[in-house]
Amino acid sequence: MARSTVYNKITSPEKLQQVNQDNVELGNEFLGYLQSLDRAPDTIRVYKNDLNIFWCWNLEFNKNKDFAKLSKREIAKFQNHAINVWGWSPRRTRHVKACLSSLSNYIQNILDEEEEFENFKPIIRKIENPANIAVREKTILPDNEVARLMDTLVERDEYEKACSVAIGAYSGMRKSEIIQMKESWFSDDALVFNGALFKTPKIRTKGRGKLGKQLEKYIQVGVKKYLQLWIDERKKLGVDIDDLFVTKDKNGWHRRKSFNDWASEFSDILGVDFYYHSLRHFTCTSYAKANIPTEVIQEFFGWSDPSLVAIYNDISAESEFGKYFTKDGIVEGQVGKL
Repeated sequence: MARSTVYNKITSPEKLQQVNQDNVELGNEFLGYLQSLDRAPDTIRVYKNDLNIFWCWNLEFNKNKDFAKLSKREIAKFQNHAINVWGWSPRRTRHVKACLSSLSNYIQNILDEEEEFENFKPIIRKIENPANIAVREKTILPDNEVARLMDTLVERDEYEKACSVAIGAYSGMRKSEIIQMKESWFSDDALVFNGALFKTPKIRTKGRGKLGKQLEKYIQVGVKKYLQLWIDERKKLGVDIDDLFVTKDKNGWHRRKSFNDWASEFSDILGVDFYYHSLRHFTCTSYAKANIPTEVIQEFFGWSDPSLVAIYNDISAESEFGKYFTKDGIVEGQVGKL
């Protein structure tokens, strides 16, 4: 079973036709401003969705009031509705409020010279956010379970799926990065460090702007077993494009857009919630267990902040107690060196 998320049918074309058109126009101008700042298309799409949700709530429960005239009491009412009626998580609620706060900042910083906004004061950030408590239990995947998942998929002849999991496990890439992989990037010429790692060209990773943060990615050569099975299958299927993960329609082969429909199947195999980001934790934890220094792990993932290593390392201090505490006293630990 994939991780559960509360979904509510909040917006609809019919509702959006009834919302305050001044709010809609304001929101569209704001989104256009974000585009002028080269914000990523996915960011624009999420902001638009968040605004539509708020406009529909404002229509049904707040008399379709102008955004610039909202009171702190009304924002608090929206937050209460999101948490206690829609059943949103604190994180989801905070995310939408952040969008509304950005819209408020846009009014204050860009529209302040216009008469209708000259006395506008941003109020969203004055409403205390709900505590940012995770409501989903994190899935920690042991080594043998990741191997079992990949091998089960191979036994089912589902080589493309096994390959996607293998690349995630052997690289720690996000699923949005895995899906960018190309077959030609896994040639022998791409092997570096005495054949230990495949090195890709720069790809788009998470970051500001349409191009995001451009990084070369590394994948351990152990991926080759699962990769080769899928490459052989691609030849049998007649896949004629370089994109590694593909779908086919009447117009031919295309790069796959998402792995989301596979997560539920993988969850059923493992008996725990599977999501591709758990493989990112798995990779980081595996390297920490191997005593690879923090700075090397940081460089492998392309992180600018070394504190992310601790966030993605799922080894608990308590689970390590046995290495250092015995009935005879304390055992001196060994720290990995470059």
